[in-house]
Amino acid sequence: MTVSPTLFRIAATAILAATSLPALAMEPFTANYQASYMGMQANGVMTLAAEEGNRWRYSLQIKNPMADLSQSTVFDEQAGKLRPLSSHDRSTVLIKRKQVDASYDWSSRQATWNGDVKPERRGPISLRSGDMDALLINLAIVRDLAAGKPLSYRMVDDGRIKPMTYRVIGKENVTIDGKDREATKVARVDGDKEQIAWIVPGMPVPARLLQREKSRDALDLTIKSLH
Repeated sequence: MTVSPTLFRIAATAILAATSLPALAMEPFTANYQASYMGMQANGVMTLAAEEGNRWRYSLQIKNPMADLSQSTVFDEQAGKLRPLSSHDRSTVLIKRKQVDASYDWSSRQATWNGDVKPERRGPISLRSGDMDALLINLAIVRDLAAGKPLSYRMVDDGRIKPMTYRVIGKENVTIDGKDREATKVARVDGDKEQIAWIVPGMPVPARLLQREKSRDALDLTIKSLH
């Protein structure tokens, strides 16, 4: 399960103005979510923690009686871009278990995978500047929307490359800690799958993440608290 949750092309003058805007400062946080997965209620926790060497660990865990999913990405920031260094994905759904680890070697510009991954998905895949894994795109969307930048990304994850572009689809109020906040809704469609994110100004992560498959909700994360 990849949460991941990836806007429009703007005029050249607007792009130049956006590049002068400062990126949102990276700060540790813990976000607690009410989750729905596989038709059952679940608890979700998203965290960002500082590590040595100007690195950060971004993690997501979702758990209910049927499933236990966890993802984490260690990354740094180079020239204003979030750069994955390694990732660890683990899932237990009923009796089926899966674990995949990834390494993003920017000195050789190659990404590789090991664990429960098909041989043809082990890599290496050549990396380009700006490449991210699926989890890290959650943080990038928030930063780029605030800066007025296009929400277009190249995801390098699970032994594959996929371009992702989100578009703004409207505004909607969300309730956080009993208070209504206006959120910008962004979405992308990939075949019979759709991902929607609700972005609230000043919040480092989406207030809500919804993944739909074949017009049915597959995963719904709604924030309860942030600290």
